[in-house]
Amino acid sequence: MPDAGAIGRDPGLRATENGMQFLIVDDHPLFRDALAGAVGPAYPDAVLRQADGIGSACALLAAHPGIDLTLLDLSLQGVAGLDGLVTIRNRFPRVPILVVSGHDDPRIMREVLHHGAAGFVPKAVDRAALTRAIADVLAGALAIPAGLGEPAFPRARPSGKLPLPERIARLTPQQLRVMMMIRQGKLNKQIAHELQVGDSTVKAHVSEILRKLEVISRTQVVIDTAALDFDQVHDVRTG
Repeated sequence: MPDAGAIGRDPGLRATENGMQFLIVDDHPLFRDALAGAVGPAYPDAVLRQADGIGSACALLAAHPGIDLTLLDLSLQGVAGLDGLVTIRNRFPRVPILVVSGHDDPRIMREVLHHGAAGFVPKAVDRAALTRAIADVLAGALAIPAGLGEPAFPRARPSGKLPLPERIARLTPQQLRVMMMIRQGKLNKQIAHELQVGDSTVKAHVSEILRKLEVISRTQVVIDTAALDFDQVHDVRTG
C-alpha cells in the first residue's frame, strides 16, 4: 500500500509548525495518484498518505494522529453505502473528512454531510474547485457544492447528547472566548492575533470546542449557538 508522498501546501491558506498531512482513501491507485497530483501544487510541503480501503485508512489514522484531513471515496469495494464514512467518523471524530465521490445526487451529498463529513466534492470538479474545498474544510467551514445550499442540521436533541448550555459549560474560559470569535466569523489567524497566541494553539482550541460541543464544523457551532441565551450557560456553570 502506498504511503507518504509530498503534495502541496499554500502557506496563505493554513500553516503549522510541522506541515500538513493528508490521507487519500480510494481503492483505485490511478485516482489516488490523480488526486495527489491535483492537490500537490497548492500544498507542496504536505505529507500525503494513501489507503485502499477503510481498514487500512483506520490503521493509518491510528498510526499518524496528526493527519489534518481525510479525502474519502464512498464507492469502496466491500463497503455499503455510507458505512465507510460512518466508521471513520466514529473512530476518529476529530479528523475532518472531505468526501470526493463520483456521485452527484444532491440527496447523497446531504446524507454525507448529515453523517459527519465536513464537505463533499464531485470527482468531476476541476482542480481549483477541489483546492477551494480543501481550504474551506481546513479553515473549519463546510465545503458545499454550488447549488446544494446550506444543509439543515437537525435541531432535535440526539439520543445521549446533553443540552447545548451544558455542552458549552464544558468549555474553558479561553475556549469560550474562541467560540464567541467563531460566532463572529473570525478565522484562526484573526483569533490568534487578538488573543496573542500561536495559530497551533487556536487550532487546538477549535478542535476541543468541536469535540466538547459534539459538532463537526465551525458552521454548525454558529448554527447551533445562534439563538442561545448565554445566561443559561452562566447558570449551568454556577449552579
